[in-house]
Parts: sequence; structure tokens; C-alpha cells
Amino acid sequence: MADPTTARAPRRSLGKTILQYKYFYLMVLPILVWYALFSYGPMYGVTLAFKTFNYGKGILGSPWTGLDNFKTLLTDPEFRTAFFNTIVISVMKLVIHFPMPIVLAIVLYEFSRNKARRFFQTILTFPHFISWVVLAGIVMNILSKDGIYNQIAMLFGADPSSPLVDERAFRPILYITHVWREIGWDSIIYLAALAGINPELFEAAEVDGAGRFRRLLSIAWPGIKSTVSVLLILHVGQMLTQGASFEQIFNLYSSPVYSVADTIDTYIYRTSFTVGGDFGYMTAVGVVKSVISLVLLWAANTFAKRMGEQGLY
Repeated sequence: MADPTTARAPRRSLGKTILQYKYFYLMVLPILVWYALFSYGPMYGVTLAFKTFNYGKGILGSPWTGLDNFKTLLTDPEFRTAFFNTIVISVMKLVIHFPMPIVLAIVLYEFSRNKARRFFQTILTFPHFISWVVLAGIVMNILSKDGIYNQIAMLFGADPSSPLVDERAFRPILYITHVWREIGWDSIIYLAALAGINPELFEAAEVDGAGRFRRLLSIAWPGIKSTVSVLLILHVGQMLTQGASFEQIFNLYSSPVYSVADTIDTYIYRTSFTVGGDFGYMTAVGVVKSVISLVLLWAANTFAKRMGEQGLY
């Protein structure tokens, strides 16, 4: 006689499962339709990377050119500069910004009571909801030649100059403003992970004489490590898009700092809408960027799994 504790439940067909949970599947349907229409449907346009676009013939009727667009891309000095800037800005943002929300979440969780934690969390999260257009206007009013920064500097005898047109100062401004805008928002998920740890573990450790640092290493960090791993993989996969944010750089930069600030996205925009670009060439740039992002995502996921974490897939 089969052991009732080890007996397997009978398999259901996919159709019966869908029928049983039909309302849940209906809730997912609009999302699937949205992705099909706006994410996967337009992907046939990727073929433009291998064509010379002809307005009269459209995307499908335009003539094929093979890898010519990619060969042009590799010999374009402006693209190489934009690619280098994208990598530098993305990596530096990841290195500088990624640990900060973790530290902020731990500090808020360990050193703040509930009301104070909510207050600081609200204050620090607020900048995330302000668009880069508005934030860039605030930054430019502060750092422009007639801004507050120069007015204070002139009181001490300094010559007026704007850091926004200084090649040495522009990238640090990007890093600082990015941290200021996103640190509070990014710390929310870590605070949620910390809140999911059983508080009795902290109380038991405190009774045993463990200090804050020991509780952090032995309880808090193991509790949020998997969350940190998943978010790190997502950040690495989005390095070339979210890392080198188009909205932030486009609203802050100007021609004097193109050599250190022009990224792949701003390069595509400038070439397409100001110079008058070749759509096939611009699509090839986008394809290269997507392939690099895919490789980074795969590498980060593989590294995380080898370190003993779950990874994304």
C-alpha cells in the first residue's frame, strides 16, 4: 500500500490548470498584450542594422547591406568616445552608488525608531519622484556661472566658472546627483528585506552579548544577501541604459564636456536629430549596446551562481 505522505498528487493538464485559475490568467493578459505590442512586435526593426533605410520602401523593403553598418561603427571615433564614456560612467555609478542604499538601509534599520525611520525614508525617497528635467534645472541654477556656487566662490576672491562646463568636474557631478536622487528609493527594498528577518534573532543575539556590528555580520547581512545578489545582477544588466542615464546626462551636459560626457544614447540622439543620421547605422549602435548588456547580465548571473547565490535563472 502506498504511503499517503509520499504519494504524488495526480498531474493536471495545462488546460485544466488555466481553467481553474482563469481569473488570474485574465489579470496577466493585458501585460502580455502590452509586451507583445510594444516590446516584441517592434523588434522586426532590428533588421535595419543590416540595411540602408529607404523611406519609400520602408523597413522590410529597404536593401540589405550586410555588416557595413557595424564596420562603419567600429571606425567612427565619436562612437568609440561615446562607448568609452558609457562604460566609465556606468561602472563608476555602480561602484559608488550600489553599496550606498545597502548602508543607508542598515543604518536606518539599526539606529532609527519607526517614526524617525519613516521620516528619513520619506525625505530621502522624495527626489526620486522629481524628473531629471526639473532636477537638472535646479543643479544648473546652483552651478551655473551666475549661480549660488559662483556667488559664494567670488566672496572668497575666486574667478567665476561653472563646473558644468569643466571636464574634470562634470562626471563627479553626475555621480553625486545620481546618488542624491536614487539612494532613498533604492534603499526601500533592502529595508523590506531587513524587515523580513525574524526580530527574535536580533533579540537573542543582543541577550548573548552581540554588539551592533556582530548582529550586522551574523544576522542582517545573511538575511539580505540574496536580495543584494539579485539587485546587483539587475544593475549590471542595465549598466549601459540606466547606468549612463540619458535623461540625466542630456539635461546637464553641453558641448564643452562632450569628450567626457557623451554616451551611446546621447550620441544616437545627437546624430539622429541634429546631424541627420542613418537609421541603419543608429540601429546597429543600439544592437551592439543590447548585445553588450546581455553579455554583462549573463556574466553577472553566472558569477552570482558560482558564489552560491540563486541568480535570476
